[in-house]
Amino acid sequence: QVQLVESGGGLVQSGGSLRLSCAASGFTLDYYVIGWFRQAPGKEREGLSCISSSDGSAYYVDSVKGRFTISRDNAKKTVYLQMNSLKPEDTAVYYCAGSEIRGLPIAAMMGAPLYKYWGQGTQVTVSS
Repeated sequence: QVQLVESGGGLVQSGGSLRLSCAASGFTLDYYVIGWFRQAPGKEREGLSCISSSDGSAYYVDSVKGRFTISRDNAKKTVYLQMNSLKPEDTAVYYCAGSEIRGLPIAAMMGAPLYKYWGQGTQVTVSS
């Protein structure tokens, strides 16, 4: 059974840091592009970052560039999202997702419909 499970969310003060983890089971993580998304109450799901299955190249949207870092450890079947300098507007449920699509540049992989497998989400709350 294919499964993605996020962890590492919580409550943090503005300016603080959190590291989210996305643990995969039931499939070979190496072959999948993994993306991180978030959804705040009343807002649409927003793509944040994704990492290639082949060369580890990564893409970030402008709102998190320079603050968030995505990485993957295929041996541990885990993808991470290190989040620094957190702001109250980063408050949301954070999701990881896996895509089987190959051949697209990593910068083109931020659309949610491109992802087949989704985790259940982890809540991140940043207090001011």
